[in-house]
Amino acid sequence: MTVRQLSLPELTTACVRWGVPGVGLWRAPVQEYGVAAAARLVRDAGLRVTTLCRGGFLTAVDPGERAAALADNRAAVDECAALGTGTLVLVSGGLPAGERDLGAARERIADALAELAPYAGEHGVRLAIEPLHPMFASDRCVVSTLDQALALAERFPAEQVGVVVDTYHIWWDDRAPDAVARAGRQGRIHSFQLADWVTPLPAGVLNGRGLIGDGAVDLRRWRERVDAAGYTGPIEVELFNDELWRRDGVELLADVARRYVRHAL
Repeated sequence: MTVRQLSLPELTTACVRWGVPGVGLWRAPVQEYGVAAAARLVRDAGLRVTTLCRGGFLTAVDPGERAAALADNRAAVDECAALGTGTLVLVSGGLPAGERDLGAARERIADALAELAPYAGEHGVRLAIEPLHPMFASDRCVVSTLDQALALAERFPAEQVGVVVDTYHIWWDDRAPDAVARAGRQGRIHSFQLADWVTPLPAGVLNGRGLIGDGAVDLRRWRERVDAAGYTGPIEVELFNDELWRRDGVELLADVARRYVRHAL
């Protein structure tokens, strides 16, 4: 998503050029290109798919909407297996229209996970619950903190359900460092993502993630915390930013790689 202006072939070529060994993919471009073709493209380039994004949106009350969400998440698990990645990132979903009970919405997520986690486990895929900043609680994700994400994940085996540590969403939370350590002890850190926090946020706020090194987040400190928690998996940079998407994608990827070394390594 950081360089969504690149096609999948352009992306894999750029990753090889700049020494980036893996890439987190999003479902829409993969489906457009073809899941099997995308898997072959990445494999032939010598890369790995680190995660697939996204599943989730599991808070529906309507039975038909709930059934459709479960079916879509099973399809996402199948796509993960085809792509050779063991991690499906979940954005849990916001409050349905007219609903105001956050606790009830989180329980519906737990109910959905009870159906999805065994299916994912059978396919060698882990479900990674990503807490989003509280500004997204109403429309995108009622899970706003790592503690809340772990409270859901801990109901299931760690090899089936864990969490995403995303600096953009948790940097503000003074309880998050302890939650990172707790998730590490349980083997539940399934993905680690970097993005910076810059203000003012744009209209709509979604596409306001800052290029690493441009904002308020101590990225190296977060990387050290995740290291100390025992995480040894890939580190992703995930940016949603209209200004960055207007840049040359290949040069943006090179800039991101340089900034990772400077600010996080």
